[in-house]
Amino acid sequence: MNKRMITAIFVLLTPLFLFSKVGAQSKIIDAKVDAQQIVLGDQLRYFLSATVDTTQVKLRWASFPDTFNSLEIVEKGKIDTQRNGALVTYKQRLLITGFDSGSFLIPRFQFLSLSKKGMIDSLFSDSFRLMVNTVAVDTSKEFKAIKNIVAIQSSWMDNWPLILVVLLTIIITAFLVVYILNKRKNKPKEQMAELVETYHQRSLRLLHELDKRELWQQDKVKDYYTELSEIVRHYIEQRFKTNAMELTTDELLRKAKKHREMAMFRNSLKPLLEAADLAKFAKANPLPEEHIEAMQLALDFVKVSAPKEELTQNSQTAIK
Repeated sequence: MNKRMITAIFVLLTPLFLFSKVGAQSKIIDAKVDAQQIVLGDQLRYFLSATVDTTQVKLRWASFPDTFNSLEIVEKGKIDTQRNGALVTYKQRLLITGFDSGSFLIPRFQFLSLSKKGMIDSLFSDSFRLMVNTVAVDTSKEFKAIKNIVAIQSSWMDNWPLILVVLLTIIITAFLVVYILNKRKNKPKEQMAELVETYHQRSLRLLHELDKRELWQQDKVKDYYTELSEIVRHYIEQRFKTNAMELTTDELLRKAKKHREMAMFRNSLKPLLEAADLAKFAKANPLPEEHIEAMQLALDFVKVSAPKEELTQNSQTAIK
């Protein structure tokens, strides 16, 4: 076999190899629907699943708009996680409906795959064609006339439950007002010390409050990471006396590398800030455990980097 023949075979097989690689990669995302036709206002279930080797890649889940192509997503189920060693399977169910008749496309949704080497690939789900039909009307039957409004006679006795509730509310409110006024009148004047929050304590409080608001559980992923990043950056400015709010992540990490005190915390800051950037700017949708991990990284960073000695000022507030 001469060199020309070998070269020709290589040229012919290379596209097939690349095509099979792309095809195998696209099958990471499995999408199914339980119906191809619905009636106006009816719903179909759209199932998504993906299995990845977490030792090799991280999967960024797709971000779904509330409306697309005259269709609406009425419910976004939570992302379920099933682990089998290094293999992790993610599943989610969406409920989709339509209020306009016709044929509409459920488009491909984009997922991001982040390799250990930092390479980002795009993966797509399959698209589906959905037919939304109108409600069938039986024209053989006569239309029924609309009946006139019928007046109903009533007396105050018909509303006795409401009247009773109003009276009880007035009595209870009056009792509470008298009780509170008497308690204030008889209470001796005293002064109580109010502890002033340090920037370290304030940052921890804000992080816990952000966690309790459950933004990412309500599909407000961008808001969650925006506030998380701002809390950490405000803390950096106060703790290390350096500008952080106006810097990009790369600029801040370069500054941290050269900063005498911040250098030791650079490695813990890097994954947190990069995860926030992916969610805010790349419109990636991290998985539930990544949301939790980001919050824990922020809490650990604030706790570990706090100064050994914090100056606390007490102010006295008189309570009358």
